[in-house]
Amino acid sequence: MSKTAVPPAAGQVPAQQGPPQIPGAVVGFRARRRRPGMYALAIALIAAGGSGGFLAFQATGERTPVLAVARPVQAGDVIKDADLIEAQVQLDAALKPVLAAERDKVVGKRAAVALTPGSLLTQGQATSRTLVKAGERLVGIGLKASQMPATRLSPGDKVLVVATPAEGQIAGEDGKRPAPVEIAARIVKVGEKQATTGDTVVDVAVPSQFGAVLAAQAATGDVALVVDSPGGS
Repeated sequence: MSKTAVPPAAGQVPAQQGPPQIPGAVVGFRARRRRPGMYALAIALIAAGGSGGFLAFQATGERTPVLAVARPVQAGDVIKDADLIEAQVQLDAALKPVLAAERDKVVGKRAAVALTPGSLLTQGQATSRTLVKAGERLVGIGLKASQMPATRLSPGDKVLVVATPAEGQIAGEDGKRPAPVEIAARIVKVGEKQATTGDTVVDVAVPSQFGAVLAAQAATGDVALVVDSPGGS
């Protein structure tokens, strides 16, 4: 006996049949869910990348013991063991720091430049060369603020030491004003300003033939310091 389809009642939407199932799609989906090898490979790659990053961090974070300045050292002064301290830093070829293992090679040498506490000691800042060359003499001159430029003086600066005779010594026997006596010199060291007198002692290197003359003139206090041009003699 055949079944006759019953027409839908008025206002009713006929039931829709769902899309046909595709066995192949189901099988493929299930097959993709059953591939644990891909997950294992992904995990291995992530682990390898993580360990590589850790090794790279270790390499860049490696620190090396170097020497730093613990106390102020003026240019020309002998570097003492207490003037140095050990610091741990990442090496930078551009800085050229002195390794802590080379401490014995530095102590006893002279500072080629002024050393500031907290700064790294770099190659070339310590020297074994004498600051007074052959054919020169070292003369210390006590100067007041009015006898020297306000510009900071540094070792190696070329200067002129000018004699400034007292008022009664300005005119010669002929009544004419003599030309000022100038002696070319090189700054070796600039001392600290004295709290009591306000004077600053400046060590200068001059040719040997002018050493005694300059020392005698400096003892009178009748000298002044003039900064020479970079191309001066």
